[in-house]
Amino acid sequence: MRFDRASLGLKIAAIGGLAFLHLPILLIFLYAFTTEERTYAFPPPGLTTQWFAVAWNRADIWPPLYLSLRVAAISTALAMVLGTLVAGAMAQARFFGREQISLLIILPIALPGVITGMSLRSAFAIMEIPFSTWTIVLGHATFCIVIVYNNAVARMRRLSGAILEASADLGANAFQTFRHVLLPNLGSALLAGGMLAFALSFDEVIVTTFTAGQQSTLPIWMLNELVRPRQRPVTNVVAMVVFAVTFVPILLAFYLTRGGSDTAGGGK
Repeated sequence: MRFDRASLGLKIAAIGGLAFLHLPILLIFLYAFTTEERTYAFPPPGLTTQWFAVAWNRADIWPPLYLSLRVAAISTALAMVLGTLVAGAMAQARFFGREQISLLIILPIALPGVITGMSLRSAFAIMEIPFSTWTIVLGHATFCIVIVYNNAVARMRRLSGAILEASADLGANAFQTFRHVLLPNLGSALLAGGMLAFALSFDEVIVTTFTAGQQSTLPIWMLNELVRPRQRPVTNVVAMVVFAVTFVPILLAFYLTRGGSDTAGGGK
């Protein structure tokens, strides 16, 4: 079947769409180097790297950064364990209501963050749970588990049950089968899911707003700085850090999962 080459208009529309999505990111990078402290004059009156040193010495940036990293790490660890266990149950077992339960598992990633945040805040209030790092972790884990689950269940469904049966026939117990057969085949999918979960947790704003109380993660700090600006370029420097912390794991996850069709036992 022959496909004609894309028309000039379609190419222009595609380039325009990509520019609309990515030029604002380039502007963030540009204004991290501006010499102007309070305005976004274009073009910038001058360029400097002084704001990186200023950001490094701002004491109010470090506690939100540490909190964001801690929350993302704990949420990812919980998601790796729970998401993998749920994926194993959904991929290998057959029981009544399986599809309905699967829908409930992936629902948090489909719901608007406002709905998730409001429901969690109401639940914490009813159970009289004080706001803390753990309330933020619980909020982030709701969607981090889905990310890991989606990666793990997709890989498990491509994994042939014959190799698990062969492992059992050769005398391996459940732990040995998991360690030497299942885990090597799931490793890249779980690592990719964990990276995506970490990236999403690190830059989450909406759910965090409802579950953090008086605490401030780095994205919340950035939002407050935009509302009450002080040294605007510093906010852009921090935005570059957030971009790097989230973009690198997503890029690595893409490279880890793009060869996922070559799963052991997946051939005919």
